[in-house]
Amino acid sequence: MRQNSLKARLKAGQPVLGAFINFNSPTAVEVCGIAGLDFIIFDGEHGPLDPETCEHMIRAAEVAGITPIIRVAQNVQQVILRYLDIGAMGVQLPMTNTLADIQAAVQAVKYLPIGRRGLAGVRAADYGLRGSFASYVKQANEEMLLITHVETVEGVRNVKEMLSVPEVDVVFIGPTDLSNSLGYPGQFDHPVVAETIERVKNEIIASGKAAGTIARDGAAAKALIARGFTYLASGVTGLLASAVRQYVATGRSQ
Repeated sequence: MRQNSLKARLKAGQPVLGAFINFNSPTAVEVCGIAGLDFIIFDGEHGPLDPETCEHMIRAAEVAGITPIIRVAQNVQQVILRYLDIGAMGVQLPMTNTLADIQAAVQAVKYLPIGRRGLAGVRAADYGLRGSFASYVKQANEEMLLITHVETVEGVRNVKEMLSVPEVDVVFIGPTDLSNSLGYPGQFDHPVVAETIERVKNEIIASGKAAGTIARDGAAAKALIARGFTYLASGVTGLLASAVRQYVATGRSQ
């Protein structure tokens, strides 16, 4: 497993920019890396991506120097394992609402003696052809990123307890699901939603972990970084649509 530069930058307190992608396109992944994004999240929760598809997209990420992260749909050890074995350098887990959820994630993502991830001669381990399994396990435990979500009222209620788990690197506030859980779906500027996000963000930062959330465009990312967020993700589809709309509007303007 190669060194995870994204994890190193986050530990140093540096902001990083990435994007979710929920469709099959190694080319899009490669373009995102060449264009300057720091990481790409293959969205296995909201989309059709499976491990075989993601494996080819991870290869594109490696070529372009962009860190590949997987968002899985289920916090289930064998589900997570299949995505990590193909070479993802981080796992992002939605709907982690309790300490038990976080502990289960650690068990799935880390090898012994920290967790119970299964070991085999898979792509992530260079098929067992380079170095020893012992050195690979040590490096994988050090370099793998674990990103958990706070996006429900239950998660907000349990956030301090969940932040006590040292293996969690980033806590991602999901504003859409959180606004819905609070009873104000899509109303991100509602005082209750905004206050909750700000409070949770401050608790994350105080714990020494990186705070993440959605940044739909560059201006939003800049404002969120000023507030202390360091892991910002847009969406490849949204970025593409915005660029096309701007092209059309400018080209047709009188």
